[in-house]
Amino acid sequence: MTDTDDTRHPRHNPQLIGHSAAEQKFLSIWKSERIPHGWLLTGPRGIGKATLAFRIARFVLSNGGDQASSPGLFGEPAVPNLELDEESPVFRRIASGGHADLMTLERTINPDTNKMRSNIAVENVRSAGDFLRLTASEGGWRVVIIDSVDELNVNAANALLKILEEPPNNALLLLVCHAPGRLLPTIRSRCCQMPLLPLPETDVASILQSASPDLPAGDLQPLCQLSDGSPGRAVALAEEGGLELYRELVSLLVSLPNTETSAIHSFGDRLARRGAEDSFRLVTELLSWWISRLTRMGARGLEIPNIVPEEEGCAARLLAATGVDHWLEVWEKVNTLARQTDGLNLDKKQALLNMFHALKGAATG
Repeated sequence: MTDTDDTRHPRHNPQLIGHSAAEQKFLSIWKSERIPHGWLLTGPRGIGKATLAFRIARFVLSNGGDQASSPGLFGEPAVPNLELDEESPVFRRIASGGHADLMTLERTINPDTNKMRSNIAVENVRSAGDFLRLTASEGGWRVVIIDSVDELNVNAANALLKILEEPPNNALLLLVCHAPGRLLPTIRSRCCQMPLLPLPETDVASILQSASPDLPAGDLQPLCQLSDGSPGRAVALAEEGGLELYRELVSLLVSLPNTETSAIHSFGDRLARRGAEDSFRLVTELLSWWISRLTRMGARGLEIPNIVPEEEGCAARLLAATGVDHWLEVWEKVNTLARQTDGLNLDKKQALLNMFHALKGAATG
């Protein structure tokens, strides 16, 4: 999860909850000494992929292979997981961004606009290739974490492919990926796949309570439901007022197809204000998620439970008015409008009006 508070960056996080199978898979392959150079960590945003990537990096750069090679006193594995003590020099150096054998590629702030760049440029990937070809400063491995490969532009993706096709010795690439289906098939085929699954609500609730101890008790369950098994998403929703935005969004959806235009305009005015960029992004993500849930559960003949009041009845009425295929088209249109608005800096209010125009059209049958 990216956060303005750097202490929340995955490089600082010593804990990994709910992904012990992925850890054991890496440990098993590591002990076999036939270690793939490329690892593709996939799954929804916020479930711990970057946290696992840094956990692997710490393990490898602390000579984890040497530690794991000898059994314990009673024959048990010496290293049961990838955990490294927070006080260890390797942990501290990685947390501070000062380990000479680790490079991290992420989107950065453009100093000219003071806004986050939309992608990771080809120059960054080429510099990572040069970095991996150098001899490790501490005589072991060199590690590159790309968080995330979804944000590579076309040229950067091709540059990454070249590295994976001819990887240097003792080089490890850990690729965080939210949507592997959009990645070049040739990149996927050259990586060891490590899919991470959404977490149970109990784990999400535990992480959310730890990150947001002042959260009102009544908000915990709906935030966990909205998280879809992603603790990072739950924390972001809690911190950015996501639950209140969701309530307002559902109140507009409940009125479809007769939602008052003035209400949509008012909502759009708030989301289009300077400084409301995160709220607009959150609303479009929540709308996309709501329609996706509508189509998925509708296709299976399942009732959509209330997260906020009246939601179940609204969903049933909309599915009765229009088939799942039509709602899938609306979902694609909403996602396209959201991407174009973000990438091209289009008018946010107009984008929201266009989204509701598509929703009203579908709701009329």
